Amino acid sequence: MKVIPEEFYYTKDHEWALVDENIVTVGITTYAQESLGEVVYVEIPEAGSKVVQNQTFGVVESVKAVSDLYAPVSGTLIEVNEMLIDNPGPVNDSPMEDGWLIRIEMDNEKELMELMKAPDYRKIIDKK
Repeated sequence: MKVIPEEFYYTKDHEWALVDENIVTVGITTYAQESLGEVVYVEIPEAGSKVVQNQTFGVVESVKAVSDLYAPVSGTLIEVNEMLIDNPGPVNDSPMEDGWLIRIEMDNEKELMELMKAPDYRKIIDKK
């Protein structure tokens, strides 16, 4: 069974969001990483950029495919995981922890209501 932490939020596009007050850490789920295969390149914007819920904010490239990344919430990108730019390995080894991509200062907490919690996300990936 896939690791699907209960405290995270999830998108239909397989991003996860971990909320700490108004800061949201974002990454791709274990399911997404396993589906993509080995991630070889990550393209994410610089800190200070604005992101909009459900809009693309970057790209992950694997040996199998190139996939857009979608923002789970709107806000200002306050931190990027710089380590991934030269070495995307953590996305492969630890996508739900060390392989986080960005941190967003959330504009509107109500947007979290549009995301899935673990039980609903589990239903989606169990169908695949």
